[in-house]
Amino acid sequence: MSTHVVTPDQITRRWYLVDAEDQTLGRLASRVAQILRGKHKPIYTPHLDTGDHVVVINAEKVALTGRKMDQKMYYHHSGYPGGLKEEPIRRVLRRHPERVIEDAVRGMLPKGKLGRAMYKKLRVYAGSGHQHAAQQPVAIDLDKWPPQTQITGG
Repeated sequence: MSTHVVTPDQITRRWYLVDAEDQTLGRLASRVAQILRGKHKPIYTPHLDTGDHVVVINAEKVALTGRKMDQKMYYHHSGYPGGLKEEPIRRVLRRHPERVIEDAVRGMLPKGKLGRAMYKKLRVYAGSGHQHAAQQPVAIDLDKWPPQTQITGG
């Protein structure tokens, strides 16, 4: 008995459409990260990018539990002394709602070259429109994800 090793030419990528309206941020991000990594496929290989493309719409309508809307802060530093900036998630959601989901998903992907390749397959839009209709993304419900029957093939 030998173990089958997946090669990059055996990987087929699908497109999925996820509606973030009234979805909890952390649960949404973890399930999107699983799809980007390819963990829902039987051919999942940790050292290969076997994941699919994900288009997330309605990022501005994502839900947060508890008092995170007032207490959760985003930090960045200018590199200069005293250059630490903080911004509450409420303001980030108003100004750049895509960044909230992008940062949450990026934090759940592997660090390094492989994680950056997986992250490139994520597209997030604030409103309900997107420009990927030509790829015919399949709308999925993350409450019922992963499906009971595994997606076969690549």
